[in-house]
Amino acid sequence: MSTIKYANAVAAIRAMENSLLSRSDLDQLINAATKSERDNIVASKRGAEEFTLESVWEIIRGYAPDCRELEILLYKNDFHNLKAALKSMIAGKEPQGYYIRPTNLNLDALYPALAAKEYEQLPEHIRDTAAEAYELLTRTLDGQLADSLADTACMRAMQKAAEKSGSEFMKKYAQLTTVCADIKTAYRCSRMKKQRSFIETAVCGSDELDRDSLVRASLGGSEGLLSFLENTSFGDAARLLAESPAKFEKWCDDVIMELAETARMEAFGADPLAAYFIAAEAELKNLRIISVCKESGTDRDIITERMRKLYV
Repeated sequence: MSTIKYANAVAAIRAMENSLLSRSDLDQLINAATKSERDNIVASKRGAEEFTLESVWEIIRGYAPDCRELEILLYKNDFHNLKAALKSMIAGKEPQGYYIRPTNLNLDALYPALAAKEYEQLPEHIRDTAAEAYELLTRTLDGQLADSLADTACMRAMQKAAEKSGSEFMKKYAQLTTVCADIKTAYRCSRMKKQRSFIETAVCGSDELDRDSLVRASLGGSEGLLSFLENTSFGDAARLLAESPAKFEKWCDDVIMELAETARMEAFGADPLAAYFIAAEAELKNLRIISVCKESGTDRDIITERMRKLYV
C-alpha cells in the first residue's frame, strides 16, 4: 500500500475516533438505571450504526486491504477457532457455535480441512500447529495439553509475524501479549502444581520475560513465581496478580492500551489502524463488564474500578 493510501486510511480512522466512548460516557453508563437508558446513551454517541469487532475489522480492512501486519491482531481468534474445530471434531459436534469473529481463517473450510488432514489449505501461521494439535489430541485425548500447545504456538506466531513486519509497534504488541499470557499461564500452573513437562509446553517466553526462568519459578509454587516476577519489570503486575486475577487482567488490557496510545498521533503507516482496533476491543469489553455487573447488582464503585483504560 502506498504512503498516500495509508495517510487516507489514518485520516478516516481519526474521524471514527470521535464515536468512541469517553470517560464521562462510561460514568453515565455506570449510573444508568436501566438497559434502555444505557442503550440510549450509546446511541446518542454513534447513532444506530453497528459497532462490533467484526464491523470494525471490516472497516479497517476496507481502508487497508493489503496490510498483512494487521492480521496479527486476529491471531488469538484464529488459534481459538482452531481449538474449537478440533474439539468439535473429537466430540462429533458442529463447531460453528464456538467460533470467534473476526478471524483470518475461512471458517467454512476449517473443519473440512482438519477432517481431511489437508493442512496445506490453512494459512501458513497456523498450518503446522493444526497438524501437531490434531495428532496430540487424537493420541492423548488431553484437551488441556492440546490447548496449551495451540496457545503457545499462537504467541510464537505473533512474535514471528511481528518481527517480519518490521513494525516496532506490532513487535511490542506481540511481546506484551505474550508476557500477559505467560504470566497468567505460569500462575495457573504453579497453583495447580503442574509438572515441568506441561509448563514447558504451556509457556512461550519472549525477550521481555525469559521462558526458562519463568518455568523454574512456576515449579516453586505461586509464592515463588510471584517473588520472581517482583524482581522483573513486571513487579506491578505480580502484585496485582497476588491481589486478584481480575486486577491482573485489567493491568494486561491497560498496558496494551498504553501501547496503542503511542500510535495515536502518527500520520502514516498501519500502526494507528491497529491502535483503533485495540481501542474498539477495549470499549466493547467495558460495555460487557458494565452490562454483566449491572445485571448482577454490583456496586457502582466496583464497576468503576473494573473499567479498562480508554483511548480517548
